[in-house]
Amino acid sequence: MKKYILLSVIFIFSFFIPSSIISQKLYGGIEIGSKGVKMSVINVQNIKKGKYEVIDFWTENVAIAKGISIDGKLADSDIESAFNVVVKNYTKILNEYKIEEKNIFIVVSSGVGMAKNIDILLQRLHVFTNIDVAKISAETEAKLLLKGCIPPKEYSDSLILDIGGGNTKGGYVEEFDIDDILKFYPITLDLGTVTLTEKINKKAKTSTIDEFNELLSSTLPELKEQIQDLYKQNPKIFNKKNMYMSGGAVWAFYTLYKGNNVTENFSSFKISDVEAYNTIIKTDYAKFETLASQNKDVEKVLKTYSQKYLIAANTLLLTLLEKMPAIKSKDIYFTKQGQMAWLLSYIADSAKKAKNIN
Repeated sequence: MKKYILLSVIFIFSFFIPSSIISQKLYGGIEIGSKGVKMSVINVQNIKKGKYEVIDFWTENVAIAKGISIDGKLADSDIESAFNVVVKNYTKILNEYKIEEKNIFIVVSSGVGMAKNIDILLQRLHVFTNIDVAKISAETEAKLLLKGCIPPKEYSDSLILDIGGGNTKGGYVEEFDIDDILKFYPITLDLGTVTLTEKINKKAKTSTIDEFNELLSSTLPELKEQIQDLYKQNPKIFNKKNMYMSGGAVWAFYTLYKGNNVTENFSSFKISDVEAYNTIIKTDYAKFETLASQNKDVEKVLKTYSQKYLIAANTLLLTLLEKMPAIKSKDIYFTKQGQMAWLLSYIADSAKKAKNIN
């Protein structure tokens, strides 16, 4: 199993780091995602050397992207919920962790940012926090994931894919000039765990799992075609030996199927594992409910995702793997710290801006 310290996002920047950034400093991050709001607090000892410690990380499950699959907009109630959760946790980061306002970053993921009325939420948050909330595009989010989730020496031979609540994004890099500068090629699919689940729910006449599975099966040919077309548009990914995968769908699969705490930054798995897990969540879901009483990590997954969400999430994961040519010859990894990638990139970028100002 490969063991790496999550440093790649740091190495991608080549600039002088001012002393104010090199010294130990606390930073806070809030990410507004389709399935929930994630909070991070990290202590940076030396960003230039990639030395940092995760002080705290927590989430609040607020599925705010359901309305996007209906009319392309966030529901008013979901905007209110997201605003309240962010304000509460922003205040907590300020008061309990004593983090300076300038060292707190708030971002909206690409799956939420594509909502037609997202500016309502952004403006309300700016008025309260005085922070310019960043709306991350799918391409930018994929770049941040690549920088933060793939070891630098693996860049040229790897692909990153993240299954989020609102969409699936990723990409790869290729050397394209004599200076070995790497060009990023983004990959985006406008379906994620929440949006696929709600797409199926819209067709359902009952709330049963059996009907959900039937409707999902009828949607599979279309999903497979979308993913196959996506891959055909990016044929260079077929040559990539490593697949690094992140997002709630992969976290849920790995935690439930393995049944233990994930301690490595990169944990390997095979498509046969995903296939076996797919059968269990559809036919023997009670197994996980029993396991949850004994395992806090499993309990956390089940509190985050219902059975329908888990089935939809794993359908995306399994189809992405099945449609990848020669998948059995590739090394596949779950990247535990994918949720930290954007924050580390923002901290490094803030150091760059501080250097330019000074």
